[in-house]
Amino acid sequence: MLATLRQRPNLVFALLAVYFAANLALRLLLPRSLDLDEGEQLFLAQWLAAGYNSQPPLYNWLQYGVVALFGPTLFSLALLKNLMLFASYVFFGLAAKTVLRSRELAIVAVLGLLTIPQVSFEAQRDLSHTVAVIFSTSLFLYAFLRTLTTGTSLSYLLTGLAVGLGVISKYNFVLLPAAAALAVLPEPAFRRRLFDWRILLAGIVAVIVFLPHGLWFLDHVGDATGRTLGKLTSEETSGRAEQILTGLVSLVFAFIGFSALTLLPFALIFRKVLKAILRARSEWTRLFVRIFLISAVALVLMVFFGATNIKDRWLTPLYLALPLYLALKAEAAGTDVSAALRRFLPVALAVMVLVPAVLFLRIPLLGMIGRYEKINVPYGPAIERMLAEAPATPALVVTSDPQMAGNIRLHRPDLPVFVPRQGPVEPVVDATRPVLVVWRTRDGRSEPRQPEALASWIAGTNFTVAEAGEVALPYHYGRGGDLYHVAFSYLVPREQ
Repeated sequence: MLATLRQRPNLVFALLAVYFAANLALRLLLPRSLDLDEGEQLFLAQWLAAGYNSQPPLYNWLQYGVVALFGPTLFSLALLKNLMLFASYVFFGLAAKTVLRSRELAIVAVLGLLTIPQVSFEAQRDLSHTVAVIFSTSLFLYAFLRTLTTGTSLSYLLTGLAVGLGVISKYNFVLLPAAAALAVLPEPAFRRRLFDWRILLAGIVAVIVFLPHGLWFLDHVGDATGRTLGKLTSEETSGRAEQILTGLVSLVFAFIGFSALTLLPFALIFRKVLKAILRARSEWTRLFVRIFLISAVALVLMVFFGATNIKDRWLTPLYLALPLYLALKAEAAGTDVSAALRRFLPVALAVMVLVPAVLFLRIPLLGMIGRYEKINVPYGPAIERMLAEAPATPALVVTSDPQMAGNIRLHRPDLPVFVPRQGPVEPVVDATRPVLVVWRTRDGRSEPRQPEALASWIAGTNFTVAEAGEVALPYHYGRGGDLYHVAFSYLVPREQ
């Protein structure tokens, strides 16, 4: 394989295609129960809207399109995720080829993405909007570096497209093009690209892409930012000094969590020339250092303005280029790097085996010890049991959270599903048919009392409870006697 990659570097993309196809296949072999983001995506894919909740809509729009083609299935969810991740690696590889002379180092750079846990593991486990921002960041890096090297009108247009897509992937993406624009200023050769009139073309494209969601954002600022701001300030502190210290500590740990597993293998494979690499500089390494530092300053300012809980995955758009930067440092050192690919390839192949294996085996193994994941939950059998007790096919299923709603839709795509205060559209209910209301507790224990959001929604309708019950079923791969409880009630129109 090593000799083949050296002779035909583009085959690295074929290797990655096989890897993502394997991830897709293994997800389909797991139980047909959805994790948190998977369930939310399938629930929201009932509608095409300019905005949905605290996350931008790019991934939702793409998921809507895939569901329209293949139906609300597990395949639709796994296909989109793995296609977007594969495309991310392709664009990242093209970015590496744009600025690296060594084809071997370009391969090392693109395979280096596998060492970032948020990209290789967490994105596969259960993330959706982060997958979108990985894709948009990779596209931006390629378009941005292409603009700096060639300065064609097409590269400017592609940069604008990437910026627009990035902003509707994750709001924190906006820091990356801002940092990149500031980072080019000290380099005369790069600075002239920033002040080229065609930068206006990039801006126009970015605005056009963002505009539909941007108009929604202006009318829903609280919905779009409230949850994220709540996560940023979720740690309780007793004073200003403690808040800043807590925020800075969380930021340091986020940096470590994001970069440690990338820095370590790079340090090992280049250990003999590490001092020379650390001292090496080029216009490209200086550019990325400035981007990283400007991003770090922005994150520190967020802490001083109140953030206490910085998550490592939030660093993804800002530091995704880390493997490329390390490869550029190695090339700038001018030392012999011919052994880099030979030493790094086993690391990449090991990750390609371990990640799918862990993602697949964790469900039965955790089930054996009673530490159940959402994929262990028997949503399908529970839904069928509840519907079997229905007086008639319900006109609507109302449930307590988007993850549950997505699982209901997965198993009964013929039934519309709604979550109070979550969907972008209020349902129109057929008053001649019953409504099924479903809820559960977080740990799946018996809970006959309805959540407040469901009770409030029912109180505002013309329906009343006609029948209530509960089902308790064994987990997928569960221990004997362990049951997951789901409560339900059927609503019928009140008599006038």
